[in-house]
Amino acid sequence: MSVETLLIEMLGSVPHWIAVLILGALPVSELRGAIPVAMGIYGMGPFEAFFFSVLGNLLPVIPLLLFLEPVSNYLRRYRIFDTFFIWLFSRTRQNNTESFEKYGLLALAIFVAIPLPATGAWSGCAAAFVFGVKFKHSFPAIAAGVMMAGILVTVLTVTGIGLVDLVFGV
Repeated sequence: MSVETLLIEMLGSVPHWIAVLILGALPVSELRGAIPVAMGIYGMGPFEAFFFSVLGNLLPVIPLLLFLEPVSNYLRRYRIFDTFFIWLFSRTRQNNTESFEKYGLLALAIFVAIPLPATGAWSGCAAAFVFGVKFKHSFPAIAAGVMMAGILVTVLTVTGIGLVDLVFGV
C-alpha cells in the first residue's frame, strides 16, 4: 500500500476540505500531494484545491519558524541530537550557502517553490533556521514560494501532468 493510499484511507472519515488541509500540512505530501488528491480523488475545483492546499501548507510554517531554534537548543543537550544538528547544518550550508549568499530570500522562495521531494515549506523553514533568517523575512519568502508551488502544481494537475508519482513513487 502506498503512502498516498494510506493517508487517504486514514482521512476518509473527515470532510474533504479538512483532509486536503492535513495533506497540505504534512511534510510527506505538502501541497504537491494535496492538490492532485483534492482534484483527482475529492473532485475539488482548481481554486478550491489550491486554497485549501496552500492554507494547509502554510499552517506549520509559523510554529516551525518560531520554535525550531528553541527546540534545537534543547535537544542539543543530548549527544545524538547534537550530532544530527551538526550534520544537518554543515550539509545545508555546504550545499546551499553560495545560492543563499547570491540570491538571499529569493533563493529561499525558489527553493520552496520547486515541487519536488526534499523541497517545500518544511525544508524552507529548516533552511531559514540554519541560515539564521529572521521570521519577519523568512515567512514572506516561504509564503511566496508556497504560493508559486501551488500555482505550478495546480496548472500541472489541471493539464494532466501529475506530480503524485514523484511525491509518493506510485
